[in-house]
Amino acid sequence: MVQHLRSNTTLYNGVQMPWLGIGVFKVEDGDDLVNAVTTAIQHGYRSIDTAAIYQNETSVGQAINACIQNGAVTREELFITSKVWNADLGYESTLAAYEASLNRLGLPYLDLYLIHWPVEGKYKEAWRALETLYKEGKVKAIGVSNFQTHHLQDLMREADIKPMVNQVELHPYLTQQELQQFCGEHNIQLEAWSPLMQGQLLNHPVLQDIAQGHNKSVAQVIIRWDLQRGIVTIPKSTKQHRIIENAAVFDFALTAEEMARIDSLNQNFRVGPDPDNFDF
Repeated sequence: MVQHLRSNTTLYNGVQMPWLGIGVFKVEDGDDLVNAVTTAIQHGYRSIDTAAIYQNETSVGQAINACIQNGAVTREELFITSKVWNADLGYESTLAAYEASLNRLGLPYLDLYLIHWPVEGKYKEAWRALETLYKEGKVKAIGVSNFQTHHLQDLMREADIKPMVNQVELHPYLTQQELQQFCGEHNIQLEAWSPLMQGQLLNHPVLQDIAQGHNKSVAQVIIRWDLQRGIVTIPKSTKQHRIIENAAVFDFALTAEEMARIDSLNQNFRVGPDPDNFDF
């Protein structure tokens, strides 16, 4: 059971990855983002998830480096993730994209580097580049994002190293049970982006009922549901009270019945693009 904000899952290569982190999707470079990441670190978060396409790695790095310099945290205590964008998928271009992300972040290495989307005909060459980065010790762990089971099967047929993480859209309307089972069988850690469905589930009567029973918010119930399923989760917020609230999920547990009620909300409904049908 996940006990506290510093609790980690162990990836199959032995790397420790926090169960709960903060995401920064759709947060612009600037003071709001610097303050959000700083607040998160000060309140005990150790995992921060960004991506090249978010165009905010500079502010994320600024906050991280300020916290390191003022002694709030060491680089080794943090778990920093970024992702290679579709336009850079290719062997040499992915290697270059990694270095560009490091430069923007102002960091010597990443803990996790992901292929952002499974662009057909391109992700295998990009994966070869990630394998090179990993074998050369330039990144602690490598993985993918938005990969369905068939994408993973296709990648692993030729890969030297299988992905350590698969980060996908996952929330009570998209529970991803089958994908979780496949990832579990192959020791690939599943991670949820948009766990709160961009706020669209906060008024759901079933979730509200469960939340009231625990004197918690709906957001806290959803995050707890993720953690009890063994899914790493990275809710996004720039508001200090929400960042703190999202981490206050270690003093209660959902019952098996409550877990089943949330599972039953699945509609295979996406707020983001379909990994089998996107054009970017």
